[in-house]
Amino acid sequence: MSIRLRGHHLLCMLTFVGEGYTAAFTDNYRKIAKRLSSGETIEIVDGPDDICQPLLCSQGAHCYKASVVQRDIAALDAVGRLLGKTLLIGDTLKPDHVFLSRLRLAFSHNSIRKACHDCEWSSLCDKVAASGFKGVKIISQTAEPAACHG
Repeated sequence: MSIRLRGHHLLCMLTFVGEGYTAAFTDNYRKIAKRLSSGETIEIVDGPDDICQPLLCSQGAHCYKASVVQRDIAALDAVGRLLGKTLLIGDTLKPDHVFLSRLRLAFSHNSIRKACHDCEWSSLCDKVAASGFKGVKIISQTAEPAACHG
């Protein structure tokens, strides 16, 4: 089974330390983090994904807004350029040590963060990246998490 992620969540997952919009959201994200850490594959989807699920019944859920869709497009472009391939809806990715380390290094250098513009979580993500990704919940079980310093 794969975890369904929208484009910008490829970036959000790099700095998830257990904080979120609601208790239900955070609990769900922690479960997803465990699955990703165990090596379960990622399937890129269009629109709301497995992380979004606890927010979808909320009035005016931001998961459908045009600005979020634009973040998805920007993130898929940036991550795809980093990986040297075009990322499309339906593609699968393996969140192994090499993948996570490569994305975190680029994230810490701000080279893949165009999608993060105007995100309410940017300051938290800045702090997590500056700490060398200390306390992140998504790590590869095959190797120690890499500390990425800018």
